[in-house]
Amino acid sequence: MKYSPKYFTEFKKRYPGVARSFDQLGAECAKAGPIDEKTQHLIKLGVATALGHEGNVQKLARRALEDGVSPDEIRQVVLLSTTIAGFPTMLAAMQWVEEVIAAK
Repeated sequence: MKYSPKYFTEFKKRYPGVARSFDQLGAECAKAGPIDEKTQHLIKLGVATALGHEGNVQKLARRALEDGVSPDEIRQVVLLSTTIAGFPTMLAAMQWVEEVIAAK
C-alpha cells in the first residue's frame, strides 16, 4: 500500500484534529516504554515491511537514516522480515529502502 505524501498533507488540512490526535498517539506510544528511539525506528520499519506498506517503509527508512540509523541496519531489518512476511514482500521492501538509501 502506497499513499501520496501530498494526499496526507491534504488530509491534515481537512481533518486537523484527527491528524493532531494521530500524531499525539504516536508520540505517547513512543514515550510509553524503555525502547530507545533508534530501536523504535527499526521496529516500525519491520512492521511496515511485513505489512507491505511502501510509503511507510520509505518514510520510515528516510527518518531512520536522518536519525543516524545505518543503511546496513535498515537492510538487516528488511532481511529479518523474510521468514515472517515472505520472500517477495522482503524483496519489494528491500527495493524501496535501496531507493531511499541511494537518494541520500
